[in-house]
Amino acid sequence: MICPYFSIFVSYLLGWMIPLSGVVLLQATTAEANDLFIRDQTPTNVCPPPVLSRLKRHRIGAGESLESIARQYNLIPATLLGMNPILRQNQMAVGQEIVIPPYNGIVVEIPAGSTLQEIALAYNAQADVIFEINGCQRQPQLVFIPGVNWTPGGPVVPAKAVLSGYPLPAKASVQMGYGWQLHPTVGRVVFHSGVDLIAKIGTPVLSVGEGVVAFVGARRGYGNLVVVNHQSGKQTRYAHLSEITVTVGQNVPSGEILGKVGISGQPDSDEPHLHFEIRYNSELGWVAENPDPYFTVNREQAIGNR
Repeated sequence: MICPYFSIFVSYLLGWMIPLSGVVLLQATTAEANDLFIRDQTPTNVCPPPVLSRLKRHRIGAGESLESIARQYNLIPATLLGMNPILRQNQMAVGQEIVIPPYNGIVVEIPAGSTLQEIALAYNAQADVIFEINGCQRQPQLVFIPGVNWTPGGPVVPAKAVLSGYPLPAKASVQMGYGWQLHPTVGRVVFHSGVDLIAKIGTPVLSVGEGVVAFVGARRGYGNLVVVNHQSGKQTRYAHLSEITVTVGQNVPSGEILGKVGISGQPDSDEPHLHFEIRYNSELGWVAENPDPYFTVNREQAIGNR
């Protein structure tokens, strides 16, 4: 299944392109980074100062606009809106001071009881990168997440709590992953908006989280499709089904059978598989995101529960 909204994807991708010059990214997991902190009680030796300690102040001058200030600092307007609530009221008074971060991103308050890994997953970011650019703090209350475009009412529920399941009864091999992939039949590189999980025809397809069924039926390319809307602006899609067992408006718990694996529509190969997508709601519409981080956390949870 090729993403039918290529222009949306390009806009989304450009919004995530951020300059990281001057930031040293440790190639380590969050656990390794925490272990390093414990062994070396001077984390400033390996970590830059926290981003939130490096904010600049800009005094608005005559004739300046949100867009011109953003260009001046190589940022996007959404970043300034997220960092400066006063700008969301369309009030830009000459002489007013606003704060400028070193690169695009948002500030997030970590809810009590949540972990850095959960916050990273909610925003489709890397926990080790967040850990480092925030000064390797062990229990920060506020963190700066790079590369995330600010939107009104962004995710507030850690995504792990929303999408904690798996779309098939057992872990499946990946036939085609998310992102730019070599198409198995046309022989060229294309953008793939989800992940194809190999499964036999008739295998039950399960909802990965609690939600409301938003669409059932045939869609071009997808074939027989089920779309489920979840909390925190998340949506999942299950395509190429041979059978659908739910109806629009139905509330489904995590693990509910939505239908069965099939080969309807225009699958990317002749081998039966489930095309599964995770999307989030934005000003650009429902934008596809990489399902891999969700699957990774779910596997870690399963191992930890043994």
